[in-house]
Amino acid sequence: MNPKDIVRAGYDKISYAYRGDALDQNDPGFAQYAQWIAELTALAPAAAAVLDLGCGNGIPVARLLLDAGFAVTGVDISPVQIVRAQAALPAARFVCADATELAFAPGAFAAIVSFYAIIHIPVAEQPALLTKIYQWLQPGGYFMATVGSDAWTGAEADWLDVAGGLMYWSHADAATYRQWCEDQGFRVCWARFVPEGEGGHTLILAQKPA
Repeated sequence: MNPKDIVRAGYDKISYAYRGDALDQNDPGFAQYAQWIAELTALAPAAAAVLDLGCGNGIPVARLLLDAGFAVTGVDISPVQIVRAQAALPAARFVCADATELAFAPGAFAAIVSFYAIIHIPVAEQPALLTKIYQWLQPGGYFMATVGSDAWTGAEADWLDVAGGLMYWSHADAATYRQWCEDQGFRVCWARFVPEGEGGHTLILAQKPA
C-alpha cells in the first residue's frame, strides 16, 4: 500500500482513539501544545492567518490558535479527522488534502505550524514540502514543527491498540531538518528535543527573513 494511503486510512481508523472532541486540560500533552502556541502567539501578528498543517480533528492545536485570535486554516489527509474538525470548530477553515499536493498563494500565512505530521510523509518528499511552506509564508513569517530526531522509516500495526490501525512514519535526523530549513532560506531560531517514551522528536522554530 502507498505510505500516504496507510496514513489516511490509519487516521480514519484510529481518529477517536487518538483524540477526543474537547480540550482535555488534564492531558499532560495539552500543556505542551499550549506552551508552543503561546510562544507562537508572542511572535505572530494579532489576528494573523495561520496554517495548521496536519491538523487532525482540530484538537488541541487549531482550537488553541482560534482561542488566541488567529484566522485558522487546517489541513489533514484524513477525511474522518477533517469532518470532526469542521464540526467542532466552525470558525476555522478545513481542507482535506495531501500536504504535498496543496497550493496556496505565496505569502498567504503569517505562521505555519505542523505538529507530528510531516513525519508521516515519505522523507524523500519532505524537502519539496519545506519549499512550499517557505513560499506560503509572508516575509518575517514563522514555521514551527515537530520533526524527527533520529532517521527512521517504518510502520506499526494496531497503533494505539486499535485493531487494523496501521500507521506509517518517515523522518530524517534533527541535523538534516535544520540543514533543509537553512537551505530553503529560513533562519532557524531554535530547535529543542521533545522526549517521548524511549525516544523523542525535535521541535523547531524557523523564520522567513523579512
